[in-house]
Amino acid sequence: MLAAIALLGVWLPRQVGHIVDGMVAGSLRGPALWPEVGLLLAAGALIYGLRVAWRLQLYATAYRMGVELRIRLYRRLLLQGPRFYQTRRTGDLMALATNDVDAVELAAGEALLAGFDGTLTLVLVVATMTLGVDWRLAAVVLLPFPLMALSFWWISRHLHAAARDALDAFGALNDQVQETFTGVRTLRALGLATRYAAQFSRLAGTASDHGLRAQRWEAAYEPAVGLTLTSAMALSLGYGGWLAWHDEISVGQLTSFGLYLGQLIWPMFAAGWVLSLVERGRAAWARLAPVLEQPLTVDDHGRIATVQPGTLRADGLRFAYPGSTQPALAGVGFTLPAGQTLGLVGPTGAGKSTLIKLLLRQWAPQQGRIGWGGPDDAPHELADYTLAALRAGIAWVPQEPFLFSASVAQNIALARPDATREQIEAAAAGAAVHDDILRLPQGYDTPVGERGITLSGGQRQRVAIARALLADATLLLLDDALSAVDTGTAAHILASLRRHGQGRTLILVSHRLATVMDADRILVMRHGRITEQGRHAELADRVQADGHLGWYAAQWRVQQIEGSLEASLPEGET
Repeated sequence: MLAAIALLGVWLPRQVGHIVDGMVAGSLRGPALWPEVGLLLAAGALIYGLRVAWRLQLYATAYRMGVELRIRLYRRLLLQGPRFYQTRRTGDLMALATNDVDAVELAAGEALLAGFDGTLTLVLVVATMTLGVDWRLAAVVLLPFPLMALSFWWISRHLHAAARDALDAFGALNDQVQETFTGVRTLRALGLATRYAAQFSRLAGTASDHGLRAQRWEAAYEPAVGLTLTSAMALSLGYGGWLAWHDEISVGQLTSFGLYLGQLIWPMFAAGWVLSLVERGRAAWARLAPVLEQPLTVDDHGRIATVQPGTLRADGLRFAYPGSTQPALAGVGFTLPAGQTLGLVGPTGAGKSTLIKLLLRQWAPQQGRIGWGGPDDAPHELADYTLAALRAGIAWVPQEPFLFSASVAQNIALARPDATREQIEAAAAGAAVHDDILRLPQGYDTPVGERGITLSGGQRQRVAIARALLADATLLLLDDALSAVDTGTAAHILASLRRHGQGRTLILVSHRLATVMDADRILVMRHGRITEQGRHAELADRVQADGHLGWYAAQWRVQQIEGSLEASLPEGET
């Protein structure tokens, strides 16, 4: 369609020149003139229809490409692990999905259009000027164009750098906004709102400066085009008038040549526009491509698509976080038969949450192996499962649970969107949050706000536990998920887990030893190692070789004393 438009555009000046020569010669008068004019009108109508059609085709394709890029980016980000997000800023990733994809979309849509249409028009117009009018006049008129090409090359180099800086600055600004809105309550509580507003102003000013710098370089294309075309027009009028004066070309030919020269305005401006869009698109793609092509931080090459309940076994696990010389885990191993409960306790920084992350395959151990399911003597390695199967078989409740901006019922049914209201309420009752939900303004249909801001910390934890209870998972991981609830509520939830979670393997991480006292096995971790293990009764009375109580026994006595003191205080005091 663009080629047909270009051919019709080249034919129009020739037809006008033919009409002018016919009118000068007196052969086109009255009725003979109207068919020639009718051809011009028909060509104009056809060009209009073709322009509408190519816009529908080409722009629709570019928009679909933009959608595909956003989907690919979104899916890639969903599959990346914590290591990736330790080096990437959330706001900058959001900018990739907005500004950068828009820039690539424009380069693939409008730049492709203008590049093809402008190039084809330029070739046809120059060929017609040279072969169809007068080659001498065409050669003289085209003398300024090499200088324009040189200026375009120089402008493009600077525009690419300016566009890259503008995109980077927008990413930094976006990241600042995202962090500010996420931590707005903390900023207000610490009196930092004014400081962050000033920081935002500086980042906004930087983004504006880089954006204006890119716009200035982009605007430099137009003067280069204008100077070139003005020079060409002057040469055309001067030399063309001299040729017409000496009867070496006709007035109609000079008229056609002038119209052809006018048609060069679009290819010249298109060249500047294309270079501008392409340089912006190149700068955006240079930021997008590394994210789209970056390998996953945890390989997903497993072949087992379904997790079967079985023994969970860890042997000789060693793991250190990137950049750390001190291992977070060293020589950790345990065996947990299916359906049993394992308690993980120890001081802060002992490696409990790190072990949970390895079980979730958010990180991979540098040494050792983790097996789950299959034969009890040789469980399948976690890497043998697909990530989708592994994570469908595990329900995880972290200490700081995440709730989405949806209703309470939708948050509980996140893993089972087809769950009935009765099933949702049963899970909430098991998590001791049912009564709290009924007191909300709209009950289970109450929106919880962004990140569950309308709920208390304890309510958020219990909603997340209800979500885990409702999920059809064979392994349940509670990473200090009862820290924000009182002892009585915690006991109710644990009793519900034992009652409704029969057949599930359960791992409890807790600083409160009463939470794990009924576990089939308890591991005490310190400095990334297992220092004690056994059942509650034997750990609570264990005495070390030096005559001192073990860590578990000492902590148990301290927490028992604290519990007794709290129980003896008047109601409302701590």
